[in-house]
Amino acid sequence: MSQRVCVADFEAQARTVLPKAVYDYYRSGADEQRTLHDNVEAFNRWCVVPRVLRDVSSVDMSVSVLGQRLSFPVCVASTAMQRMAHPDGEVATARACRAVGTGMMLSSWATSTIEEVGEAGGAPGGAPGGVLWLQLYIYKDRELSLSLVRRAEQAGYQAVFLTVDTPYLGRRWDDVRNRFKLPSHLSMSNFSAPSMAFSEGSYGADSGLAVYVAKAIDPTLSWEDVLWLKRNTRLPVILKGVLSVEDACQAVECGVDGILVSNHGARQLDGVPATLDVLEEVVRAVGGRCEVFLDGGVRRGTDVLKALALGAKAVFLGRAVLWGLACQGEEGVTEVLNLLREELRLAMALAGCRSLAEVTKALLRRRDFSRL
Repeated sequence: MSQRVCVADFEAQARTVLPKAVYDYYRSGADEQRTLHDNVEAFNRWCVVPRVLRDVSSVDMSVSVLGQRLSFPVCVASTAMQRMAHPDGEVATARACRAVGTGMMLSSWATSTIEEVGEAGGAPGGAPGGVLWLQLYIYKDRELSLSLVRRAEQAGYQAVFLTVDTPYLGRRWDDVRNRFKLPSHLSMSNFSAPSMAFSEGSYGADSGLAVYVAKAIDPTLSWEDVLWLKRNTRLPVILKGVLSVEDACQAVECGVDGILVSNHGARQLDGVPATLDVLEEVVRAVGGRCEVFLDGGVRRGTDVLKALALGAKAVFLGRAVLWGLACQGEEGVTEVLNLLREELRLAMALAGCRSLAEVTKALLRRRDFSRL
């Protein structure tokens, strides 16, 4: 095995070890995948203009996210069905996050239970120091959704990220071609009924997950449901999937604790903006009334630096973590996170930033492509 020196190396290796349908499910975006590519390309639209002679012998990357102290501002996003990548799945990811001192968002569609991940990630009953958040879909059966929240509260999770961009599943051509469904030995472990656990059903020629979402997830979700969730949990509520200034302002009016600027990894509506392209205007509209985060396209420490400079409190990694998990389980995820941490430390030092407080918009210049 050759040395892995960047996230792309992990993906290249993961592609060789994962079944094609699994790799395609993790990698692909919606339709023609224009937004998938643009999420990555958006970071190249900005240059970093470093300051020099700043004594960067010590660089502090620690940050407070939703009231919890993290060692650096890179967190793990919710990605579904991680045991397809490695037998330890989400448990391995939680252990890696605890080891490096960052937070993990657990998908409602996990192949490990809320309680298993809670113990592995350091919630009560496990080792200390973990920060865990629950990603939540609103099911047509609202009591089913609330039962996940109750379990997360009891297991020591510290926030709920409500996904708001998935009334239906985006059309992902590779999943349709592969007739994607979970391998027979796996299920969505937080549900007891086979129909809710995505462990049985007839899906015909479509993506099995698209059929599952149409049957189970509530497309009537509205702003009233954000208020309903806030009334029914003591945990902070963050909206995941906001791209517009108008929705950001409405979210603040509803009293949310955070906004995750996200286009669902470009897996829902193709042709929407790259998340980095709307981040600054969302941050400006929120005006400090809640924390703002970003996911989508983050592959390098310089990407993290640019997102922070445009106002994100922290960024979330999805696919990069899956590639590490596929390559080497917990050790692979730890390696990916440590790689991003070291890349960010070096980027900050070379840009002349000794702490996150010095990472501001003044570092950046928009590229003028008309001159190229």
